[in-house]
Amino acid sequence: MIELDLQVASQASNLPSHADFLSWCNLGLRQRSNASELTIRLVDAEEGQQLNATWRDKDYPTNVLSFPADIPDGLLDIPLLGDLVICVPVVEQEAAEQGKALTAHWAHLVIHGCLHLLGYDHIDDAEAEEMEELERQLLAEIGHPDPYRDNQYTDLIQS
Repeated sequence: MIELDLQVASQASNLPSHADFLSWCNLGLRQRSNASELTIRLVDAEEGQQLNATWRDKDYPTNVLSFPADIPDGLLDIPLLGDLVICVPVVEQEAAEQGKALTAHWAHLVIHGCLHLLGYDHIDDAEAEEMEELERQLLAEIGHPDPYRDNQYTDLIQS
């Protein structure tokens, strides 16, 4: 079971529903057998840039930041997994620039962030391929195309 705290700190109005976010989290975290608690915070560019600068020394907003909970065993009696911060205008801009359906891009970034909370990473090529393949499989299960393939919009128009 997943308990999701969805915090909307963005002025955007056309956001996925809490149920959508919970569904994508369930998919991304299903390999974890225990209960999990996580927070997803939806932010605008200013907060996204500030957090990225503070935690990654990169002075621009990025699509998703993951903050795994690093709590020593036995300290808290809750299954806290961590936090995701998603920058809404970056998600919208990337989807438009890459010709992706906005819902598919949202699903991808939530799943991507959840996998980071589980310890997946893409620092080296082998880790990146493992993580990307899992993302492809999970997204395919819910009918979304490969997020790493170019020209998705063109492919959808031609089919």
